[in-house]
Amino acid sequence: MPIQVRVGYNRVMESALYYLTIALGISIVVNLILKRLGVSPIIGYIMTGTMVAYGSDLRHLVDSHTLEAIAEFGVVFLMFTIGLEVSLRRLASMKIEVFFNGFLQTTLTAMVIFIVVYFGFQLNFATALIISMSLSLSSTAVVMSYLKTTKEIARPYGQSSMGILIYQDLAVIPILLLIGFLSVGTDNIVAVLTQTAVSAAVIVGLLFVVGKRVMTWLLHFSSSSNVDELFMGSVLLIVVGASLAVHAFGFTYSLGAFIAGMIIAETHYHHKVESDIAPFKDLLLGIFFVTVGMKIDILFLGEHILEILGILISLLLLKAIIIFGIVNIYSKSKVAFKTAIALSQVGEFSFAIFALAGNNGTMNENIVQLLVLVTVLSLIITPFVLSKIGAIAGLIFKETSMTEDFGSLQAHANHVIVCGYGIVGKFVVKTLREESVNYIIVDNSYKHVLEAIADGEKAYYGDMSKMQILEKLHLRDATSVIVTLDNSSKKRLICESILTYAPNMKVVVKVISLEEKRELRGLNISVTVDGKREVAAKLVCEALYCNVTRTNTPLSQE
Repeated sequence: MPIQVRVGYNRVMESALYYLTIALGISIVVNLILKRLGVSPIIGYIMTGTMVAYGSDLRHLVDSHTLEAIAEFGVVFLMFTIGLEVSLRRLASMKIEVFFNGFLQTTLTAMVIFIVVYFGFQLNFATALIISMSLSLSSTAVVMSYLKTTKEIARPYGQSSMGILIYQDLAVIPILLLIGFLSVGTDNIVAVLTQTAVSAAVIVGLLFVVGKRVMTWLLHFSSSSNVDELFMGSVLLIVVGASLAVHAFGFTYSLGAFIAGMIIAETHYHHKVESDIAPFKDLLLGIFFVTVGMKIDILFLGEHILEILGILISLLLLKAIIIFGIVNIYSKSKVAFKTAIALSQVGEFSFAIFALAGNNGTMNENIVQLLVLVTVLSLIITPFVLSKIGAIAGLIFKETSMTEDFGSLQAHANHVIVCGYGIVGKFVVKTLREESVNYIIVDNSYKHVLEAIADGEKAYYGDMSKMQILEKLHLRDATSVIVTLDNSSKKRLICESILTYAPNMKVVVKVISLEEKRELRGLNISVTVDGKREVAAKLVCEALYCNVTRTNTPLSQE
């Protein structure tokens, strides 16, 4: 390497390390302060980006392709973890959330915004079309990060939000293609669409047929080596490899990561993979939000603050109304309301759409900057809104207050907490009552709580995967927790929360299959009771070993 080139390279590396160190230091200090104030770290990263951009005069790097590519991998790893939560079977069970709600939300929102922009603001057709499609998207990075961190993803509104976001991520592909058509002409639109459909079929087929075998073999080989670094390297190779493979066919990096996550979700490695990948996802997401903060043009914001706030408020209300109306078709009003509030912001993929449209000359630069600031502000306020979403919904929907009220729950000690009042839960409660054991019933099914109340039991409506519910149930003073729920993913979330809050708590869990046992693997659960195995053992005992004279209740008397 020539001396001049080597010196220039060294200076670039030193400069990059210098700015990276500054950004890391600022983000740590800012987030420590915000943590005490109960503010999301997302806000801290955005503030860090703005401080670094202006403090180090790096505004010229805002549109850097390299920086955008690095930041995009934060969303890539987030989409990978989302894919781990959505296996093919689960995606098939979410047809309404993904394909009905997602399609209607994206289409209707884009149509309404197009009408307002094209006829109301008199912008040209191409600009109005791009604005309408980009503003119809919501933020996967912010919303899914919050839902996964707080475990709200298992709640009905979390599932509804995730379904719509999955569809939106898929919709980014045709939107980006359409921008290309608008910039170079639409003479070959049919040929391009055909080629895109063929490419999509080929890459998805390769990933699910060939890629699945390669991924499974790689994870099996690395896990059997008992070397954590090798397993972690294999996971990173799968994520990045799948992302690059899909991008080579003209699609987004995040789509490849999402498909890779779905494939691994079908294996028994998915819980370990999810826990191992979390630090990388969080770090790269932090970089993504730093780049968002760098996009804030303070001077432009000051000059157009009223227009920006007016557009922002109008957009939030419009999207919330449309989403509420769509989700309310198949879901309860409270679920629809919370979903609408959660998804009313503008998504991070809009940055890519605005940048592409601006570079192609399809959109005016001032309009691009205006919309970028609207998007950034919507991302800034979203974490605050999400943290208060339960309280906001509680002000309007009070029908469940009778079961959610833990105020009447007195201090307990040496009690058993029964999680779930289904068929098995009812038998558990009956036995505890006969043994004169002090117990508390809690269920996240409103129907089951009403059944318990009708049976004369004192039951509470709540989600035991949430720490505040565990506190109200006086978990640390309990002798044990019996989990009788049927939902396997929810069961794991609850067990994780219980053992995080009270590591030495005796947890007894009902399981109904070998797959459920595998999903609970890695948790320090005291006892798992296999319903089918226990029934089989009882049948054999009754047939071969037990006395003829039995104390079982005849069926006619039950």
